[in-house]
Amino acid sequence: MSLSQLKEWVADIAALTKPDRIQWCDGSGNEQEAIKALLVRKGTLIPLNPELRPNSYLARTNPKDVARVEERTFICSESESDAGPTNNWMEPSVMRVMLREHFHGSMKGRTMYVIPFSMGVVGSPLARYGVEITDSPYVVASMHVMTRVSSKVLVEIERGADWVPAVHSVGMPLINRQGNLVEDVAWPCNPENVYVVHYPETKEIWSFGSGYGGNSLLGKKAMSLRIGSVMGKEEGWLAEHMLLVRLTSPENKQYHVAAAFPSACGKTNLAMLQPALPGWKAETLGDDIVWIKPDKEGKLRAINPENGLFGVAPGTSMSTNSAAIESMKKDTIFTNVALTPDGDVWWEGLTKEAPEGLIDWHGNLWSKDLGTPAAHPNSRFCFPMSNTTTLCSEWEKPEGVVLDAILFGGRRATNVPLVLESYSWQHGVFLGATISSEQTAAAEGPVGKLRRDPFAMLPFCGYNMADYFGHWLSMADRKLQLPRIFQVNWFRKDSDGKFLWPGFSENIRPLAWVVDRLEGKAQGVETPIGVIPADGELNTEGLEISEEQLQQLFEIDFEAWSYEVKGTAQFFEQFGGKLPRDLAIELSQLEDRLKSSLGAAVKA
Repeated sequence: MSLSQLKEWVADIAALTKPDRIQWCDGSGNEQEAIKALLVRKGTLIPLNPELRPNSYLARTNPKDVARVEERTFICSESESDAGPTNNWMEPSVMRVMLREHFHGSMKGRTMYVIPFSMGVVGSPLARYGVEITDSPYVVASMHVMTRVSSKVLVEIERGADWVPAVHSVGMPLINRQGNLVEDVAWPCNPENVYVVHYPETKEIWSFGSGYGGNSLLGKKAMSLRIGSVMGKEEGWLAEHMLLVRLTSPENKQYHVAAAFPSACGKTNLAMLQPALPGWKAETLGDDIVWIKPDKEGKLRAINPENGLFGVAPGTSMSTNSAAIESMKKDTIFTNVALTPDGDVWWEGLTKEAPEGLIDWHGNLWSKDLGTPAAHPNSRFCFPMSNTTTLCSEWEKPEGVVLDAILFGGRRATNVPLVLESYSWQHGVFLGATISSEQTAAAEGPVGKLRRDPFAMLPFCGYNMADYFGHWLSMADRKLQLPRIFQVNWFRKDSDGKFLWPGFSENIRPLAWVVDRLEGKAQGVETPIGVIPADGELNTEGLEISEEQLQQLFEIDFEAWSYEVKGTAQFFEQFGGKLPRDLAIELSQLEDRLKSSLGAAVKA
């Protein structure tokens, strides 16, 4: 679409939503400061102590608007089968009628902001552009951080670049349908009528009713993953829910690793890894989203399309992620954390003991006797990538970095070893397709329940997941130089429920084994589920861990894995005839290897 078409679209949305005024955003420093000042006046942002947290703010959401709302997220493809069984679907024409009813007059009394933004460096061959319309200045402030808001995007559009149209409204007009004035609130939303809707064929995004970042910052999950995955399938690349990190070995060799973990399972911690092993260095390229595209030489190159970092606060501390703590000392927007008496922030896990006199995320005086958390379990921090103390100098390299390895992981208390390598690309795709993880507070639902989350993309894949698996498998047919695929699990527990692996900075140890595998220095041991480290290959020097704990970290319970096979088969059944044959073969081969190993164990 051209620039003139963009202006026509803006006029059409304005005619539908009826705002008081329209403001085109340019991403300038003056604009950012003016938006923050407006949010402070509205009570949406609370300025923090400038001596402790310069240019930093706290936002408190409506208690009903605290996370992604997966049951209200829709993929409205023309055909239901194109959305697949793991997505919510509605016939597009029906959804459009319903949404237009909701959006009619939804911005009365408010300003409509037009935000031109780029995911990726403007002008990069891997960048994609979007324009978000919103009536939320909080969204404007957050988009300034998370994306590249710039008038340069309009120049690219004028030159003919494609762009994704994205419309958002909090769904709370200040003039109701009876013509009466409605009093504004610090966090406007309409939690009873939330919709996050994607139209794959037209690459449109419509979001209504929520102000929470995961539902309203439409450059993030909506465009970069749901619509991005569709664009990737059509254009031959991958849009993934992954971190991206550069590792430098003691021999000064560089390796680039992408990793897919479900939300709140340690992506940000690994992205900002500070290695415990001497001589190793880790540098952050991205913490949440990675776009991967083959170059002319057949190498897979990766970029982080975001401009900021949007992490989960609880559990983040100097001991778990000191780099994140250092990076959020300034220019940070916190959401739903607790406020200290001296104007700083706090959350569970930040310090061993909570300070006295905390104001909780509801805005009420808090004490531990209440039995409720001071910060919401999905409370967040948001700061620009430039703040990141572990930031790689090449994180904005337009062509991206060559990918050496891909990791898949989740929260598993049992069964899954600390680290293993797949036998092939096809087996690696099978590992990605069978990720299961304990539910976290980043999405609605019972915390702790085990759920399937293939490629950590279950909430974010914009089309039929069986076709998505097929798209990954097709990479092997294109004579590309493919990265090696591994699986990791930092969360295995012993019989007493205690974690067997210390995690955090010590995670460099399994990553060092990954590098050794890439270099041919580690032979590994073949097991029914993949290649695990041989005795002595995992560097445990200086680590307080017993031989028994090490053994438990890599223990393979054949009977338990037979249940994994049955569970996977049941999960695959929902895809019917669309399931790629290669995955059915991998499942059958896994079952055969388990039976063979079990038989050998019985004979022994």
